Amino acid sequence: MIPTLTWTPEGVRFIDQTRLPLEESYVLATTYEQVADVIVTMVVRGAPAIGVTAAYGVALGALRSKAGTVEEFAPEFETICARLAGTRPTAVNLFWAIDRMSELFARLCASHAKMAEIKEKFLAEAHAMYDEDIAACKTMGAFGAALLPQEGGVLTHCNAGALATCGYGTALGVIRAAVERGKQIHVYADETRPFLQGARLTAWELMADGIPTTVICDNMAASLMRAGRIQAVVVGADRIAANGDFANKIGTYNVAILAREHGIPFYCAAPWSTIDTATPTGDAIPIEERAAVEVTHHGGKQLTPHGVGICNPAFDVTPARYVTAIITERGVVRAPYADSLKEMELAER
Repeated sequence: MIPTLTWTPEGVRFIDQTRLPLEESYVLATTYEQVADVIVTMVVRGAPAIGVTAAYGVALGALRSKAGTVEEFAPEFETICARLAGTRPTAVNLFWAIDRMSELFARLCASHAKMAEIKEKFLAEAHAMYDEDIAACKTMGAFGAALLPQEGGVLTHCNAGALATCGYGTALGVIRAAVERGKQIHVYADETRPFLQGARLTAWELMADGIPTTVICDNMAASLMRAGRIQAVVVGADRIAANGDFANKIGTYNVAILAREHGIPFYCAAPWSTIDTATPTGDAIPIEERAAVEVTHHGGKQLTPHGVGICNPAFDVTPARYVTAIITERGVVRAPYADSLKEMELAER
């Protein structure tokens, strides 16, 4: 797969996901402000990719800083972090990455590091997070592959693939790993209105890998389930609460209810950095409301009457009771999630 983001001496190079699947073009962000813009405009999207992107944004901010001392840089660092943190509120990986860079900065300050060392360490940390993300995706893919059927249809919603991460993917990583192990999987990709991440991105990725894929409109899932064409559902997540409730692209909740009604296992795949143990339930997850134009227009053409009211939440919350299992790089956890997630967290300390 073409890398979602790549570090270069000039800055961070992103494949422009707003142009896919018909045009493969790139955006180069040379400042932290530009990094923030590519997150907001969804040139880059997907919780894990957003987190690593933010880390590179912090590194870029330090590298471009004119501050001669750490003391001079400290208020600038706070501005950089605040700007990046204000881009998208739901994906907890964003805040996890900024917190990790903040903790590193605090350690470097305590050790009386010079600006040259801070710049070097920030970039090294961002590189480490990039590598860790790919490794986590491949590990969770291996765990999740065992849960999918030997053959049959697997439904996914939105894009939780290589394009949503630094490579390989979360939900699509599970599917990729299953195919690599010889399982005969046919993917059904919800189109994912209004931004069409399934129709544009998931289909593009899987076709590039030669994995059989069919795009369906979001309102077709129930019919296919009733017809016996779906044997499992696997999706990603932008934030998983301590009790197992999770936020994912709008429409995921619908799919979870349908899967329960039809007796189909429903899996959520996400790295441990997506689990927010400080958020007790899904009710406390902030939900991003995006611009009305994403609903009113498509391809530059207006679809709705002038002046009609528009509701455009980017995410919804799926209650833990609908989740068969949560797949992470640390292993597979099952209900009761408040206990199993806490036990796994304690076991890794």
